[in-house]
Amino acid sequence: NYGMCGRAYDPRFLFMWPNSRISVMGGPQAADVLTTVKQDQRHRNGSSPMDQEEVDSFRAPILQKYEEEGSPYYSTARLWDDGVIDPRDTRDILGLCISASLNSPFPDQRYGVFRM
Repeated sequence: NYGMCGRAYDPRFLFMWPNSRISVMGGPQAADVLTTVKQDQRHRNGSSPMDQEEVDSFRAPILQKYEEEGSPYYSTARLWDDGVIDPRDTRDILGLCISASLNSPFPDQRYGVFRM
């Protein structure tokens, strides 16, 4: 969601469906990347590589964190978006948002004319 159009892009409205995820990457992908970084760090320091048990214990909290914090309910509880909507109500909500957006005043432009 935020990788495609988050608050950084200054949208007027931002809703989520209940089956969406808020994270840019999934928990397994993040755990793989962080495990690789940790293994490389141990290699540079001259330590032995992590065995499978250490890898699993290293990955478990990462997977748990991504599962909890990637939920649309986690983000909407922190007011990072405008709410979780029922997919069946998407057309109605989209219509209301377009109507509200078209009736809001347009700000003055703060840039000059681009000459080409």
